[in-house]
Amino acid sequence: MSDQQRDAIGRAWDGVVATARRTAAEGLVVGTSGNVSARVGDTVLVTPSGVPYDRLGPQDAVGVDLAGHRVLGELAPTSELPLHLAVYRNTDASAVVHTHAVHATAVSTLVPEVPPVHYAAAMLGGTVRVAAYARYGTDELAANMLTALRDRTGCLLQNHGTVTHGATLDEAYDRTAQLEWLCRLWLAASSVPGRTPSLLSPAQLSDVQEALKGYGQPG
Repeated sequence: MSDQQRDAIGRAWDGVVATARRTAAEGLVVGTSGNVSARVGDTVLVTPSGVPYDRLGPQDAVGVDLAGHRVLGELAPTSELPLHLAVYRNTDASAVVHTHAVHATAVSTLVPEVPPVHYAAAMLGGTVRVAAYARYGTDELAANMLTALRDRTGCLLQNHGTVTHGATLDEAYDRTAQLEWLCRLWLAASSVPGRTPSLLSPAQLSDVQEALKGYGQPG
């Protein structure tokens, strides 16, 4: 491995650890639930299984190739490795964030897709789908996730949590946070007795997507 490759992997690992700690600090995971990864060339750096994020250091870096074979480190990769590899094999993503965010997980038990109560859904590619339930760590769950992610950058996993991806760790994390906020918003609006939230139409979401192409993120 060249010095340049080693530096790139070191920077990516630092980003993975920082993002994982951010998911815990902002309440998107509890303990060691959830996981984060970043791709550098053909190497996927991923949080290890069962290690608290605040204890992770440079010596704990875990890397696998796209077939899932460990090429870096001594710790076992997350049990959700199939989810991460499925994203990298089927998209041009460079980062993946998986959480057990409370509001998003609650919504995943109620509906087949997140009701479009806000144009934030367009920032994830459109109405966010819920992947059919399968046990964590299985190829079946990874396949269900890919179905829900078609033309999207985020989805819910039924009775489980969230998956988002992006070109950078910051982008993947921001999409996770946006998805959790969207789910929280719908739960709040739909809990008002005798009232039903108004929803955006497919045409309205498409209009936002076209605006995003021209002007970027709102704000």
